[in-house]
Amino acid sequence: MAESFILGALRRGRSVEQFLGPCGSAGRPGVRYVEVRAAKTSFEVYLHTLADVGSENFFDLGEFPPFDPDDEADEFGRLLGMAEDPLAAVIVAEQCTGAGRGRWVNEGIVQDEYGDFVRAGRPSDASPGGWLWPEFPDVAGPRT
Repeated sequence: MAESFILGALRRGRSVEQFLGPCGSAGRPGVRYVEVRAAKTSFEVYLHTLADVGSENFFDLGEFPPFDPDDEADEFGRLLGMAEDPLAAVIVAEQCTGAGRGRWVNEGIVQDEYGDFVRAGRPSDASPGGWLWPEFPDVAGPRT
C-alpha cells in the first residue's frame, strides 16, 4: 500500500495493519500484527499478539484468543503509542515493531496475509513474500 493510500485511509477513519509473523515457541505458537487506527483527536498504534489457533480454513484473527490470556491489555491489543497525525503514527508503529513502510494493508486484509503464512507452512524466518520477519523481543516475547 502506497504511503498516500495509508494516510488517506487513516484520515478517513479506517485502520491500517501489518502482519508481523510468528512469536512464541513450537509448544506455544503465536502471531503478531500491528494496527494504526484513528481515535478522536489522534492516531493510536496497537500491537496484537494472538495464540496461533488458525488453519487454512480459519484465519479470522479477530476471533483468535490473546497469546497471554492473563494479560488484559492483550485482549484488545497493547497500546504502543499515539500521535497527532497519521504519518507520525505510522512511524511510531514502524519504530516500535519493525514494520515496513511498503507492507501496510487495509483493515481486514491482514487476515489474508495470515492465511498465506499458514498455507506456506508457518515459516519462522521470513514471510511467504520473502521479507524477514521483524525482530522486537522486548514486546510480547521473542520468536523461538
